This record gives sequence, structure tokens and C-alpha cells, in this order.
Amino acid sequence: MPGFFLFSAAMAPTNTGSPRLSPIIAGCMKWGEWGAGFSTSQYVDMIRRCIDLGVTTFDHADIYGHYTTEAAFGEALKEEPSLRSQIQLITKCGICMVTPNRPDHKIKHYNTSTEHIIRSAERSLKNLHTDYVDVLLIHRPDPLMDPHEIAEAFTQLKNAGKVRHFGVSNFNPSQVSMLHALFPVEINQVEISLRHSEALYNGVLDQSAQLGIMPQSWSPLGGGQIHAEADDEQGRKIHAMSEILAEKYGARFDQILLAWLLQHPAGIIPVVGTTRVDRIRDAMLARAIKMTREEWFMLLRAATGHEVP
Repeated sequence: MPGFFLFSAAMAPTNTGSPRLSPIIAGCMKWGEWGAGFSTSQYVDMIRRCIDLGVTTFDHADIYGHYTTEAAFGEALKEEPSLRSQIQLITKCGICMVTPNRPDHKIKHYNTSTEHIIRSAERSLKNLHTDYVDVLLIHRPDPLMDPHEIAEAFTQLKNAGKVRHFGVSNFNPSQVSMLHALFPVEINQVEISLRHSEALYNGVLDQSAQLGIMPQSWSPLGGGQIHAEADDEQGRKIHAMSEILAEKYGARFDQILLAWLLQHPAGIIPVVGTTRVDRIRDAMLARAIKMTREEWFMLLRAATGHEVP
């Protein structure tokens, strides 16, 4: 297999240092066509206000907004070029959606070939009006993925200075290990919240701590489904317990949910997918909440419905 790597597991690379990202990441999925539909001036204003709050990392994927949100964000950077040096950009690739913006896609599928990853990354650079992205993630594990092809693409992009750091999203530990044996995986962005706590037990966070892989949490508030009027028992229990702790700590209940994640020793970074500046501010303030170990387990009990064994 010319040009591909033939590493063994014993030769697995080690991470030399995680990328420097803000402690809360602004998720941009709903900033464009899939949500608020920001104008260019609104993008500029939102980016500036996030920076003022200390949130300097912005999370994208090529598919967001049916392949339009990167370009909309990029127009803001084109209008205000000085913003680029103040922020870090994450984007993802590998999902091929069926949409009028990609008329050649006949069915939703995954593509993690070397050619597709490089082509996607270069298109993202053009859309975002930048010479490099700080982080590129493979959006979802591909049943047909060849880790040698992914490693080849990552190597070419790194050597060309087009991408500085690499990782994955929604990968399980064995999939991460397979790729990490060939190329350093620096980030794994997975769903983690009180609603979805599987990462605590399935080895994702254990592996992150062991290998120095940065865990990021998408949907850290459980998709916004934890509130007093939740239509399920789990949501109501989580909300009730978080409200009790919110009163103790003088915080909002959603800040308690973020504080629960932030307290994990693996160093989880939440990707907060909001279009409201006040929610970004609240997320940053949640870092100051340090609940007791018993309180942390009270929230876990509310989520699982039972005591730990």
C-alpha cells in the first residue's frame, strides 16, 4: 500500500500536547441555516462577544446548515480579518449528506478516504476564509474506514500547514486505538451529559485520561431536554436535583449540569450550542462551581434512577 503507514500497536505515538482551546467551546451548528440564520454582522458581533467572555474556540462541521454555515461564518472573518488571530476553529468531515448543495450524493453515507478528507478540509479552509484550521475531526466512525487512509490524510494536511491538530468524534475506544496506533488522536468529541453518561463507563473517558486525549462533550445539557416540564421521569429528576444545588450555589440549573461535567478529572470541555450570549456567559461562570463528591453522585443517581452498586 504505497504511501501508507505500517506502524504496529507497539509503535503507537503519544500526544505531545493538546491544542490550546478555550474552556468552553461555542458550537456553531445553530448559528446559520439550521437555527438563528445570523447575518454577517450578527456573526461578527457574536464572535466578538464570545471573545470578550473568554470563549475563543468555535466548533463547526462541513455539513452544518446543509453545507452553508462554515461559509456564513467565514464571511464574518472576511469582513473582520483581525478576528482570526484571536480564535481557534474546529471543523469536522466524513459525513456525506443528501442535499441540493451536494447533488452528487445519492444516499447519506460516510467517506473517510484520504482523498475525501483532504478535499473536505481544503473546502472548509476556503469557506472559512482562513489558511489553516486549528482542529480537524472525523465526524463519525465509518464502517469502511481504513486507518491508514485517515493517517495519510492527516499527515498530508499537517505537513502542508493546513491543519494543526487532529481528532475524532463519536469514536469508541477500540476505534480510537486503531487510529492512534498510526497517528496521534488528540481529541474525541462525544455526547456526554447527565442524559447520556455512557462515556463514564464505556472506556471513552478512561482512554482519554490514559492517552492524553482531550474529551469534548457535544450536547452537554442533554439536548435541552432537562427542565421542569420534561415529559419523562429522568428529566424531571435531574431538573429537581439540579435546582436544589442551584439554590445552594446561587446558580442556574443548567450551570449545575455543566459544573457536573467540568468536575470530571478527564478534563471534559463542553461544546455549548447556543445562539445566546447570556448562555455563553453562564457556561463560563459554571467553571467556578465546585460541588462536593456526594452532590456529584446525587446528580448521577437522579440520572440513572439508582444508587451506584
